[in-house]
Amino acid sequence: MKIGIIGATGRVGQQMVNAALANGHSVVALVRSRAKAERLFEGRVAVVEKDALALTRADFAGLDAVIDAFASPAAYRHLDLATHLISLFRGTDTPYLMFVLGASSLRQPSGELLLSQVEAQAQGAPWVKTPQQQVHEHDFLQWIDNVAWTAISPQANLIDGPLGDYRLGTDEVMQAPSGKSEVTVANLAAAAIAELEHRTHLRQRFTVVNA
Repeated sequence: MKIGIIGATGRVGQQMVNAALANGHSVVALVRSRAKAERLFEGRVAVVEKDALALTRADFAGLDAVIDAFASPAAYRHLDLATHLISLFRGTDTPYLMFVLGASSLRQPSGELLLSQVEAQAQGAPWVKTPQQQVHEHDFLQWIDNVAWTAISPQANLIDGPLGDYRLGTDEVMQAPSGKSEVTVANLAAAAIAELEHRTHLRQRFTVVNA
């Protein structure tokens, strides 16, 4: 496959690139900084330098799948980009769009969204706007029935660490063998690329936990 990765130079995006290349796919990095991408990937990927919200359908020509691993300090831009990508591909099944969401839209055993716990911990800190917006993004995607999309969420703790075993879930907070709700970025990326290859969660969100 030929996979476009928006935000390829970010923490999650870099692991998505590595996982895609390891599985024999070609990658187009859609990034704000060509220089940073070329320094990180050393010619292993093609690079498109453009603001994510300025991307057009032509920028995605020839891609089989697109991963939205975009990160921005302006939280509302996450939802803006999701709506932009959906609008570009209404009524199509290619490319397969994958949205990387936070964990806050997962449900706790009580049935409450994890967002409620995150908001309590944040105590009004500005960073809480990003998980709030990504919950809105998840809600928005539930309405989309004429675009080939999927979404992936980590567990509550997204940690560094090597590629290992992992388990999939749907909308629930899950526990790793450590007893914590956690997954490595490498495992998240591996699960994402496996989904692009097999399309087992079409128009669904799924989650990943260390096993």
